[in-house]
Amino acid sequence: MSDLFPAHGGFRKLRSFQVAQQAYDATVIFCNRFIDRFSRTHDQMVQAARSGVQNIAEGSLAAATSKKTELKLTNVARASLGELLLDYEDYLRQRKLRQWKKDDPEAIRVRSERSDVSDWSGKSDEVFANTMICLINQASYLLWKQLQRLEDDFKKEGGFTERLYNIRKEARK
Repeated sequence: MSDLFPAHGGFRKLRSFQVAQQAYDATVIFCNRFIDRFSRTHDQMVQAARSGVQNIAEGSLAAATSKKTELKLTNVARASLGELLLDYEDYLRQRKLRQWKKDDPEAIRVRSERSDVSDWSGKSDEVFANTMICLINQASYLLWKQLQRLEDDFKKEGGFTERLYNIRKEARK
């Protein structure tokens, strides 16, 4: 890799991407099972989940030339997942289903295991939605930590414009 273009685009290795992708896949399954396919809510939930994944990838790919864009898109991913989180909470509330508290045994169990979404076909809508809330909270937390790391990296290393200037300055010597 050159001094001008640092390593970038490794989003598939990011745990935030992996968890967000799992949330996207599971949201498609959830919506197809429990939400009318022709409703606006179905489309909105799937698109919010997709936006979370796609913005992580796009931000990572843009990182070579714009830390600002990487930061912005990572935050957009987090915001999209926040919108999705509210949809799951609304689903439970509107149907008078129980929403797990953070310290409920079910929530603790979900946070401690890494299950494959394809194994979720037998889950009730209440368990599925609560499991999704746990998963989305994990992704949101990981994205928050990622944003903090990106901020620290920017403070230490600067951005593309600074690298351009420094390379040009060195070339003139």
